[in-house]
Amino acid sequence: MAKYFGTDGFRGEANKDLTAKHAFDIGRFLGWYYGAQRGKRAKIVIGKDTRLSSYMYECALTAGLTASGADAYLMHVTTTPSVSHIARTDGFDCGIMISASHNPYTDNGIKLINCQGEKMDDATIDEVEKYLEGIIPEPPYAVGEEIGRAIDYAEGRNRYIAYLISIGTHSFKGMKVALDCANGSTWQIAGSVFNALGAQTYIINNRPDGTNINTKCGSTHIEGLIEYVKQNNCDVGFAFDGDADRCLACDEEGNIVDGDKIMYICAKYMQEKGEMGQTKVVTTVMSNIGLYKALDKLNIGYEKTAVGDKYVYENMRENGHNIGGEQSGHIIFGKYANTGDGLLTALKVMQVMMDTKSSLSSLASPVTIYPQVLKNCVVTDKATAQKDPLVAKRIEQVEKSLAGEGRVLVRPSGTEPVLRIMAEAPTDEECEKAVDEVIAALEESGKLVEVRK
Repeated sequence: MAKYFGTDGFRGEANKDLTAKHAFDIGRFLGWYYGAQRGKRAKIVIGKDTRLSSYMYECALTAGLTASGADAYLMHVTTTPSVSHIARTDGFDCGIMISASHNPYTDNGIKLINCQGEKMDDATIDEVEKYLEGIIPEPPYAVGEEIGRAIDYAEGRNRYIAYLISIGTHSFKGMKVALDCANGSTWQIAGSVFNALGAQTYIINNRPDGTNINTKCGSTHIEGLIEYVKQNNCDVGFAFDGDADRCLACDEEGNIVDGDKIMYICAKYMQEKGEMGQTKVVTTVMSNIGLYKALDKLNIGYEKTAVGDKYVYENMRENGHNIGGEQSGHIIFGKYANTGDGLLTALKVMQVMMDTKSSLSSLASPVTIYPQVLKNCVVTDKATAQKDPLVAKRIEQVEKSLAGEGRVLVRPSGTEPVLRIMAEAPTDEECEKAVDEVIAALEESGKLVEVRK
């Protein structure tokens, strides 16, 4: 049905698009659904980020779950990857994370995670949506001793921290590491992990007040971390988003090391250690052509999926690949996790730095990031506009003129009558020209309504 849930959960403005009643109903359904399936009391773990509304949704979900006879285990403020890890390792029927990731505090979301620590399957999501739409009858309320319990489960968060520490293969002693916690889920976790591994940590944006999550900080506003790294002569900096499923880095010189460069650094290291085998790096279509050129030089193969870490993970699982991710910093290490994990990503980058005794700038230097230009075009119909012969011919001509030193990508919006026209080329001017030529073809074909600014 996909009326409420997108590729990253049910998300929207708190108490407008996503209400406390929605949360209660989701809890009501899941508590009954898993209890009925298993023939016993359901066991569901909940985590939340630091948004003001997250506490409201935690209470509403807990009320719904317990009213249906399920036990709700509360990890409190924690990361999305920690809920994924604990759902998988501690025998839960499913996990729920309350977060709108990198969005402003006024938004929130509910992410559903299956017992394997993966994003919930579409079939179960469809059942939840049917219940929200009133298609599925109201389940019975639990009564008497069948009413569920709310259980403090901070120990789950602590076990996740211990798991991350156990992954560390080197002491970070002598390394000055800056951590931007985005006033979000990592504010109590990131420092614990890096301190335990011996780093000299410099932590910023770890004073959440319910309204400052992602505000001019974290992976969506990495400029603050860059300045901090340079001012304090740090060896490396890591920036997380609100729920810590993504990570971006900056090197000792203050240069951004995005998800593409992180994938290159880690894949190269894995290849040198014999851990890649015949597997490939899984990217989305938005990864930079510079990444592909750098991987080609190493003879490391790659796959391209639709945008969304969900699709990256599905490809990795189906084909047995070990690493994949997005430019934005969602990196999945298949050996260790079934979802993107910002803290795990930071630890793996540190492992490469320590093992090779190399600076982050030198590790990232083989990847030349090509300029990108993206313009959004409102069209009469996405499908017919994208398949229009004139438009297709123009794209072919533009890419031929770039002679392997660039590309054009036309991608439909999932929610609007919009085509996103993106070009990569050696210069910004060439990118602009390439995009404008495709837009001109849309106009000539009569499919263009307007170019959004």
